[in-house]
Amino acid sequence: MSSNTFDHKCPNCTAPLKFNPHGQNWVCEYCGSAFTKKEIDLYESKKGHVLKEETEAVKMEKDEHGMDIYTCPNCGAQIVADEQTTATFCVYCKNTAILKNKLVGEFNPSYMIPFYKTKEDAMEAFKKIGKGRPFMPKEFSNQKNIEEMRGIYIPFWLYDFAIQGVLEADAKRISSWTTGDYQYTKTDTYRAYREGIMSYHKIPVDGSTRFDDDMMNSIEPFDYKGLVEFSHSYLSGFYAEKYDVNSDQAKEDALKRASNSTAETLRDTVVGYSVVDVHHQDCQVHSFQDHYVLLPVWMLNIQYKGKLYMFAMNGQTGKIVGDIPIDKKKVMIWWAILFVAIFLLASLIWWIGGML
Repeated sequence: MSSNTFDHKCPNCTAPLKFNPHGQNWVCEYCGSAFTKKEIDLYESKKGHVLKEETEAVKMEKDEHGMDIYTCPNCGAQIVADEQTTATFCVYCKNTAILKNKLVGEFNPSYMIPFYKTKEDAMEAFKKIGKGRPFMPKEFSNQKNIEEMRGIYIPFWLYDFAIQGVLEADAKRISSWTTGDYQYTKTDTYRAYREGIMSYHKIPVDGSTRFDDDMMNSIEPFDYKGLVEFSHSYLSGFYAEKYDVNSDQAKEDALKRASNSTAETLRDTVVGYSVVDVHHQDCQVHSFQDHYVLLPVWMLNIQYKGKLYMFAMNGQTGKIVGDIPIDKKKVMIWWAILFVAIFLLASLIWWIGGML
């Protein structure tokens, strides 16, 4: 079975080009050349017949576990990928393998945000988390572990909604006063009614079951002004996934967020009352549109005492999330040292007191 897997080649030396997040261009690590997307597109359009011959020569097979096996067009080694992987690396020549046949039709993203943070940025941000944590396990400061940081384009669905909301409530104003020996309380009850249409743009929902939804939500927000039309060029040097949660499934999460926000906003307009008792509220979708996009995330997984600890950094803004555990052995040693120090100090004071 033929498949499309390719990497951009340097026009000067034919070595692989990789996307440079800081310069937002493509660089050659061998000859040091740098190119804009326009320059790459122009170069490759002139030699399109050669690229076509190269990509058609790539074969894809299935192994006994159902994994896809590709042949690296650069060195001939086998590249193993599962169904969701759309960009990976050859373990021998480090060439990026962009599996174009997995990014067609319904799996072809409309937009993407390129990486703006490099691997070095992500590693430095992770190291800063560990600063000031004397009880951090050594596995989390091990340079070899930190270098396993991977840049992955995560599939997301972005939703635009217009939500029509209705709220009905009993709003009460309670006042009290004292006259002589008597205390009076007056309650005025009003019927509060609110209705309105609210627009929401680009509510994100993670489109992959392989990534923790809470973690993906925690690295928001992305700046959607950075969205560009999808291009395979930006995948060079990074991993990428395709969605396995379709739009209809993901839509429920986005709609819940929009509906809750609409109801909360309507409720916040009922002000100036002592008590507000909401007895009816309803939200209906007035209009809807979805967009399939790829968003940049740096990921790091570290194994510690049989548990996998995950860290994620927004590849555009640099926001990083993840928990570092405490090494109980280090805590015990610290307390033991402190106890011995206090004991020795107390003994010294006792001895000096005895001498006097």
